[in-house]
Amino acid sequence: MSAGGSRRAIIAALTANAGIAVAKFIGAAITGSASMLAEAVHSVADTSNQGLLLFGQRRAEKEADELHPFGYARSRYFYSFIVALVLFTLGSCYALYEGIHKIQHPEELNSPMVAIVILVIAIGLETYSFRTAVHESVAVKGDASWWRFIRNSRSPELPVVLLEDAGALIGLIFALAGVGLTMLTGDPVWDGIGTLAIGGLLGVIAVVLIVEMQSLLIGEGATPEENRLIQLNLVDDDRIDRVIHLKTQYLGPEELLVAAKVGVVPGLDIAAIARAIDDAESRVRTAVPTARVIYLEPDLYRAASATG
Repeated sequence: MSAGGSRRAIIAALTANAGIAVAKFIGAAITGSASMLAEAVHSVADTSNQGLLLFGQRRAEKEADELHPFGYARSRYFYSFIVALVLFTLGSCYALYEGIHKIQHPEELNSPMVAIVILVIAIGLETYSFRTAVHESVAVKGDASWWRFIRNSRSPELPVVLLEDAGALIGLIFALAGVGLTMLTGDPVWDGIGTLAIGGLLGVIAVVLIVEMQSLLIGEGATPEENRLIQLNLVDDDRIDRVIHLKTQYLGPEELLVAAKVGVVPGLDIAAIARAIDDAESRVRTAVPTARVIYLEPDLYRAASATG
């Protein structure tokens, strides 16, 4: 998919999180709530992350040069990986530390209703951001489940924003529960428990993102459906009768490298083979638009050549 849809989701999340972070810090200063402070740091981390995602998209638009002949599209994977690290270090680790500290040394909350009001407003704003990410993802998700979409997407930004926004909504519920139970029971330990839950949640999301972004950064191949379409369209049964072997790798979210050795029918002259290769490339690009870089090696099929 183009970067336009993911950019809209990123901007929506950045706008919402920046406003929420300010409100949460004010609420934390007034109430002394650890879960509110953890959520404020979480929002700062999310806002920084969205800025990194936008910066990664800008870097990816640089033209290819001698040092990077395939371009800079993989910058989007790199900065998404940095986002996962920021979420873990700044968001999860801080919330876990603050939660443990508040459980060991509980403090009474001041004006807890202020925290409740801010958290309810934040839930509304995060819901808007989450709905925007869902709307932009539906167009590319197809019939796949949301989990499969996150695992298989070659575009990193939408899965990152989806998981961040989902984590933010659940984290706000944890914070609301911590403050609410503190009000109902008069025991401030619940505020620390809510903070601890936020830290654990962010840690799980960060680890999922680190694993997925690391895989994309190393280089993932075409999806099974894309592989099927590529193999189908390389062969025309007239001049190219088989795919001897095929390798693919995403150079960026919208640029797939295809390298294949194809078996040509014996007896074709050089001009006919060249036309067959050109036609095969055209068919593949039509079937799989992301297949922008294609290298095909013609060969006569022999059993030994299948491993060559």
